[in-house]
Amino acid sequence: MSSQPGAAERLPVFVYGTLRPGQGNHARLLRGRTTAEEPARLRGAQLYAGPGYPYAVTAPAESVIRGDLVTLAPARYAELLAALDELEGYAPGDPRNLYERVAREVLPDGGGTVRAWVYLAADRLARRLRDDGTSLPGGDWLC
Repeated sequence: MSSQPGAAERLPVFVYGTLRPGQGNHARLLRGRTTAEEPARLRGAQLYAGPGYPYAVTAPAESVIRGDLVTLAPARYAELLAALDELEGYAPGDPRNLYERVAREVLPDGGGTVRAWVYLAADRLARRLRDDGTSLPGGDWLC
């Protein structure tokens, strides 16, 4: 399932690279600004190595990547989501986007399914990664 809900929808964010707890961008943007962080998986995505950070690309349903489900502090939600969009090079409808922010079903390790924002490589970049990129076996950037 992939869709673009209204901008007012306050979803948690599935992170799989430098925004994961313990990584540099988490410390810079998210530490102390979340209400929950838990390990999770995203089905239907493949992880590719990038210069300094990974890219997730839509893939067959059996492909899984590991990351963390991060719930942004409600009082700072809009500010934090805007900062994440800027970090990820995402602006709604901009053809120059590096990533697209989409809503996907994420599987927390504790069970269940949660709808969350995920930054996936934009189509132009995703095609290039599928053709020439280096996929990360196991779908975990930290391994």
